[in-house]
Amino acid sequence: MNRRHLLMTLAASVSLGNPALAENKGNRFDFSAVLGNRTYYGSYRGKRIIDYRTNEAPGTIIVDTASCRLFFVLNAARVIQYGIGVGRQGFTWSGVAQVGNMREWPDWHPPKEMIQRELREYGRRLPDVMPGGPDNPLGARALYLYEDNRDTLYRIHGTNDPSTIGKAVSSGCIRLVNAEIIDLYNRTKIGAKVIVL
Repeated sequence: MNRRHLLMTLAASVSLGNPALAENKGNRFDFSAVLGNRTYYGSYRGKRIIDYRTNEAPGTIIVDTASCRLFFVLNAARVIQYGIGVGRQGFTWSGVAQVGNMREWPDWHPPKEMIQRELREYGRRLPDVMPGGPDNPLGARALYLYEDNRDTLYRIHGTNDPSTIGKAVSSGCIRLVNAEIIDLYNRTKIGAKVIVL
């Protein structure tokens, strides 16, 4: 596909009111192209429904950090597969959690350890809180992960930098492109089981 055709397809999608783009009108999200019902984010080709055998209940979220994929269970044989960015070396974690809270355009409260680390290693001072919005690192939506009714400080959240999908880049949180965290958010309920492998 040449660049001209790609741009014409994107323009047509915007003019037809594509719902993925409508949410983000006026924001600086990077939707590289929308072709038919598929959205392309750089080299990432977007979510898809795949065959996947599991005994987990519908609505369960399974995070495979090694393959940078997140699976939302539809039934015993099918899941929605999303591409994700994961924690970099030394910041990975695994276990079973529950979605304890959910927020649209969440504020970001960097943990004290992160503030100290950023200052020590990079000489930059992170804010104590950053209001939600298109420039916020948590993106358009966030699912807050809890263990035993306590906040783990880990999140499944959005990003407006699709180049990070498929990479180990975060401080332990799981990130999806904004259009796809919105989709996952709309499917997820408080109390949903989250398995991080």
